Amino acid sequence: MLRGKLRRARGDAGDDPLDAAQERRVRAVLALGGVPQADLPDGVQQVRLRLLERAASGREAPRDVSAWAAVVASNLAMDWHRAKRRQERIGERLAALRQAEHPSGEDTSLLSLAVARGLDHLPDAQRQVVVLRFYADLPVRDIAEQLGVPEGTVKSRLHTAVRALRARLHEDEVV
Repeated sequence: MLRGKLRRARGDAGDDPLDAAQERRVRAVLALGGVPQADLPDGVQQVRLRLLERAASGREAPRDVSAWAAVVASNLAMDWHRAKRRQERIGERLAALRQAEHPSGEDTSLLSLAVARGLDHLPDAQRQVVVLRFYADLPVRDIAEQLGVPEGTVKSRLHTAVRALRARLHEDEVV
């Protein structure tokens, strides 16, 4: 069933929902949207995934797959920029917090850098609750309410994240 929908979307019997010309167009839209060259393959895969999800959900294939894919690619480029700006702002805030809390000392700078690197390796959901709990100083109840998840989920994510951070700091021989 899915394969039939993809065939109708492409007009042929291939397994790839995007033909070569459509893929080139998606890459061009992403590149012109400012997505770095290294992230272009992921962007193309995201467009493919969205097309497959659309077909799997039973919705009709877009009338013009190429135009639809270009719009999705444009939206992905905007999302990429938003995420990049958000990460930059978080990094700036963390740097400001670190400077305010620890104005000097090589040991504290090393620890702060190690924690920041550890945060980068956490899954998004875990990093989010760690930042909200320990850097924004929000109580678990408020975090759960803002994220729309149960308090137990927030506690579980915090526990797992702190354990992973602690292990990473020990691996890096920081603590």
